[in-house]
Amino acid sequence: MTQLSPQPRIRLSKLRDIGWRLWDPIGLLRANGPSSGNWDDEANLGFADEYDTYLISAASQLRQGVPSAQVADYLVQMECEYMALRRDPTTRKRAEAVVTALLADQSIWTWPDEQGKFGQSD
Repeated sequence: MTQLSPQPRIRLSKLRDIGWRLWDPIGLLRANGPSSGNWDDEANLGFADEYDTYLISAASQLRQGVPSAQVADYLVQMECEYMALRRDPTTRKRAEAVVTALLADQSIWTWPDEQGKFGQSD
């Protein structure tokens, strides 16, 4: 019987740090947005998970070897088609910045220990 390699989990806090800092297509935390500060500030916890699905999908695609340009296309599509936001000069740049950051930050992944258990961190 073939034993499967353990799969890593995403550290959601790290993923959110990247997504909120570099992407934030709705502009919730931008200077002119309805809120300010960081995604994990008490006042912002009600919408902290707003982009999780898209960011998890993007990170997972990259982990599976999907080309960077295709993952950036996915983020642009989610922003412009799914969220129905207007494409502007920053749309593609923000998506590419997220992809670059996801590829550069291996600490977004957490691995199980020898017993297959994950630590208490997200």
